[in-house]
Amino acid sequence: MRKHSHSQPTDASKSELNADELLFHELEQFPEGKLDTHDIHRLAKMVNEYQGKIKAGLLEQHERNAGTGARIADKVAIFGGSWKFIFSLAAIMSSWLIWNHSRSSLFILSFILSIFTVFQATLIQMSQNRQAVKDKQEQIMDIAINYKAEKENVEIQNHLLHMEERLKYMEAATLNKRRHVRRNQS
Repeated sequence: MRKHSHSQPTDASKSELNADELLFHELEQFPEGKLDTHDIHRLAKMVNEYQGKIKAGLLEQHERNAGTGARIADKVAIFGGSWKFIFSLAAIMSSWLIWNHSRSSLFILSFILSIFTVFQATLIQMSQNRQAVKDKQEQIMDIAINYKAEKENVEIQNHLLHMEERLKYMEAATLNKRRHVRRNQS
């Protein structure tokens, strides 16, 4: 957890601080105040941007490390799973069947489609394997972020318990002081 000074930032330093740091400073200055919906949205936005930056970095790293074959496999998988592919294949097969009626041409078409299917299935499997690696890294990142958030929540809860104990002690001291003042007045 970051520590901030308890002094008010000057106008010059406020302009240098980003919105996130200002929010942390405000929360530290007024711990007794509850977070309003605006602050909650700001915090949620900060967390989402942080996760987005990490995921974008992971995707960029994957693309840098990907070879030409992997990129081709991804493009084939994207095209092979589209309506454009279905309509293109239907048009090619329909055209073949219209212009080639002989029995031998059907064997050739069947052979071509079998070869095409073998290569397409292999490329799609390569693309799925790459996607599985990306998904695994994103899961690990999500687990790490959740662990860190949980750890910070525990720290906050411990801090709140400590503050609550101090408050009870202060209330008890104030009550004893009031009783002592009443006894002296009586």
